[in-house]
Amino acid sequence: MPLIRPISDLRNRANEISKLCHSEDQPIFITKNGKGDLVVMSQTHYERLHSLLELYQKLGEAEALDAAGEQGITHREIIRRLRAKIT
Repeated sequence: MPLIRPISDLRNRANEISKLCHSEDQPIFITKNGKGDLVVMSQTHYERLHSLLELYQKLGEAEALDAAGEQGITHREIIRRLRAKIT
């Protein structure tokens, strides 16, 4: 269930909102005049969402390349390249 708070809580209870973001590990929706206005979340939660979006973008690009008939790199080739970098 989404956490919804009025904008006055953001102004008057910022520390409480911060603790809630961290403890619940989910965004808090801030309303203004009864309508959605902002979303507040912890930096950790934001970074996790951002990483997921980047992953989905890369997967989409890979699927598009595959659909276009592009040849990828084999698992063995990737391992060989990684080993060459660390030795």
